[in-house]
Amino acid sequence: MADSDFTARIQGGGLLTAEILYWRPDCPSLLQTFAFQSIDRAPEFPRLHAFLDHWRREIHAMIHSIRIAHADWVGPAEVRVHDGEFRLN
Repeated sequence: MADSDFTARIQGGGLLTAEILYWRPDCPSLLQTFAFQSIDRAPEFPRLHAFLDHWRREIHAMIHSIRIAHADWVGPAEVRVHDGEFRLN
């Protein structure tokens, strides 16, 4: 049985990272942050929309802004060779 995230990646999904800035009702002068990561398909982002629907129904906090990053390429990590020497002690 294949992992559901792997299956979603093969079907065109990519890693979505969303940074959500929000205010809680008990401290409206403090802007807080929450990070959400999931495998999702651009540009519809169905998992992000499902999470935000849950947020609106269940969480008593007002969203200020959402910043997203999405990587949809499936392949090996990129390696670049540079001339130089790095020493770790």
